Amino acid sequence: MNMYAVKAAAMVLTMILVPVSAHAAEVTLVISNAFKAPMEDLAPRFEKASGHKLVINYGSTNPLRACIEKGEIFDLTILSGAAIDHLIKQGRLVATTRAVIARSGMGVAIRKGAPRPNIDTTDAFKRALINAKSIAYMEQGLTGVYMKEVFQRLGIAEALQAKTKYTRAGEAVSEGEAEIGITQISEILPVAGVELAGPLPADIQRYSIFVAAVGVGAAQPDAVKGLLKFLVSPEAAKVMKANGLEPPG
Repeated sequence: MNMYAVKAAAMVLTMILVPVSAHAAEVTLVISNAFKAPMEDLAPRFEKASGHKLVINYGSTNPLRACIEKGEIFDLTILSGAAIDHLIKQGRLVATTRAVIARSGMGVAIRKGAPRPNIDTTDAFKRALINAKSIAYMEQGLTGVYMKEVFQRLGIAEALQAKTKYTRAGEAVSEGEAEIGITQISEILPVAGVELAGPLPADIQRYSIFVAAVGVGAAQPDAVKGLLKFLVSPEAAKVMKANGLEPPG
């Protein structure tokens, strides 16, 4: 990128962040693991342009939702649409701030360089899991809850139980603890030593819609307003796409 392009990009980001207060603030975020990779890129950009500091707590959607239900104080959260709507009904989030950010499909992780299993159809995916020595997924995450339903439907839940590790799929595959990992594609691409074998077959694929909303106890509403505008900007969308997240529409 030449010098003029760099300056232009900086000017665009500054314009996006105009509503942000001139006073530096510490903004607390509660965010799904699916957004960890893009946020590791986007957070420093926002901090540099705005002067604000982002403090981010990552985790699986369901445990994070439980923490919010118990009264955790934060400024902004990004979780699945269903979790966000549930928390809005509970009065934990500000309904008027609800903003759809991106969607993520589920995929299969394997060790880099390992033979790619055939997962092109549901029957092939089923065989690949039965033949695998071990598999991994987060039991309480969006993927884990859904995959349990799929395994029951396919009649393989009992066969997989003894060889399933309930942990972060990408890391388990990378460290040799599991032959196959199943998780959000955006959680596979950033993991060193791991590659995406492919998305789940179309007839069992489920896209998770990720939504942002402001907490009712937000201490930095002006800073959060600027952050929300940044997260739905074209610049942020490019970073998310590079990390396996798709536009919501």
